[in-house]
Amino acid sequence: MSATLFTIGFTGKNARQFFGALRLAGVRKVIDVRLKNVSQLAGFTKRDDLEYFLGQLWGCGYEHRPQWAPTQEILESYKKKALSWKEYERRYVALLDERLAGAKITAKDLNKACLLCSEPTPDKCHRRLLAERLQTLAPGLEVKHL
Repeated sequence: MSATLFTIGFTGKNARQFFGALRLAGVRKVIDVRLKNVSQLAGFTKRDDLEYFLGQLWGCGYEHRPQWAPTQEILESYKKKALSWKEYERRYVALLDERLAGAKITAKDLNKACLLCSEPTPDKCHRRLLAERLQTLAPGLEVKHL
């Protein structure tokens, strides 16, 4: 069975673009992989508002999985340029390997789910690294970045 896991970042998108992309893709559940999901900078993607909008607009589910986010230390070190992207990636992937060890994740579990974070593009974002790691745990999982 093939399954599709989506990823999306909200920065640079207005609500119409953000929710439109998710709905058009057929997303059934948004998995929020931000460490903190209640920041004022999150706007319409703050935890309670996001869960409400997703449910009301098309019955989409929502869950927050901060255990899939980088630690505050890794994140701050990268933002302050104390870590290169290559080192950030190495440390985050090692953290993921530790956290996902023994996890029973299937492609079916992730089908039509969407990993959410703030970065506008996936190239230097933990959601891409996470999606790639999940592909190794769930054979048949295709990843599409919205």
